[in-house]
Amino acid sequence: MAEKNLPFSKEQLENIIENHPTPFHIYDEKAIRENARKFKKAFDWNEGFKEYFAVKATPNPYLVKILREEGFGADCSSEAELELVKRVGMSGNEIMLTSNDTPVSEFSKAKEMDAIINLDDISHIEYLEKNIGLPETICMRYNPGDLKEGNLLIGHPEEAKYGFTHEQIIEGYRILKSKGVKNFGVHTMVASNELDPDYFIETAELLFNLIAEVNEKAGVVISFANLGGGIGIPYKPEQKAVDMEYVSEGIKKLYEEKITANGLQPLKLYFESGRAITGPYGYLVTKVLHLKETYKRFAGLDASMVDLMRPGMYGAYHHVTVAGKEKEPHTEKYDVTGSLCENNDKFAIDRMLPEIEVDDIVVIHDTGAHGHAMGFNYNGKLRSAELLLRENGEVTQIRRPQTLEDYFETLDFDGLKDFKA
Repeated sequence: MAEKNLPFSKEQLENIIENHPTPFHIYDEKAIRENARKFKKAFDWNEGFKEYFAVKATPNPYLVKILREEGFGADCSSEAELELVKRVGMSGNEIMLTSNDTPVSEFSKAKEMDAIINLDDISHIEYLEKNIGLPETICMRYNPGDLKEGNLLIGHPEEAKYGFTHEQIIEGYRILKSKGVKNFGVHTMVASNELDPDYFIETAELLFNLIAEVNEKAGVVISFANLGGGIGIPYKPEQKAVDMEYVSEGIKKLYEEKITANGLQPLKLYFESGRAITGPYGYLVTKVLHLKETYKRFAGLDASMVDLMRPGMYGAYHHVTVAGKEKEPHTEKYDVTGSLCENNDKFAIDRMLPEIEVDDIVVIHDTGAHGHAMGFNYNGKLRSAELLLRENGEVTQIRRPQTLEDYFETLDFDGLKDFKA
């Protein structure tokens, strides 16, 4: 069976666990930096190219700071994410606010930080103008409807809650131009965790065609195009990562045909990838608490769906490695579970693994995005720590584990005001 490699040995994990009890997420700084540089290099032909890391994927300031050092911006979708990147030192066009059903407080925070605001609906033009005023630069999110197929995770564009229709976005540019907006961008994202590289080339073609149409019909010059995120990662060992050099070459060819050859203004290209940047370089480290045999065999972990929601929520595959048993034959079938009072609290179902024993260290792969970020407190379960494996091999805690004091802190009940575990 195809396997995935770990950046640490069982012995190294045992040493880490001595100071940081399981469960925890740990991220590989060296691999993240190398991946970020490779992503940027693929598009170095485009002057002004920028990747706006989707903060929602892994909202930890240590990781955002690392990516800023590599020249990345930040794509935020809430007031808290805006505040997070502000505390990292970001401002201005380093930041995009891409949100929906947006309250005034988020728009106000973005304008205060001089971030690029990406509108999700034509009604938001009036809402923005009325409540905080229109900034000089505005981007709008395009929903192409049946012009573009979505994929399994994000669904069909015409059923999605995101973005302007084709007619609305052209009218939106007319309105914004008449109200004195100076700089314009366009954005779309119609897939999630997509592994077909041609999909992203097709998305670029769709946006380039729209840019030409907007120029002709609304007299608006668009200066940047955000091709969104949605770039998938190979969760399964047999899958292949998206070849970003191939994607870049395809987009460059279209750029020359549809932007340069038609005399349109040079265009800055942006992405807002999250999963593709950090996803493969995070790991959920946990231990086996119990083994159970009924109608099936269960390996119960000290982690649960609180620590990684994707398998239970989407039926998503995450590879499982039993540390120290990488070379042993996968002869035993298990459901790998957590302790929530929900039967979908499973990391793997009918997974063939080596023989498992109580206290074995289990590593769940590809949790560097939409892992810890999607955590919650159902059953009063506490959220785990986040660690960073530094380039020099040291391990740093970058988020401590949640405590009972944290859990009860927001309650205004007299008996819990001075709660101490």
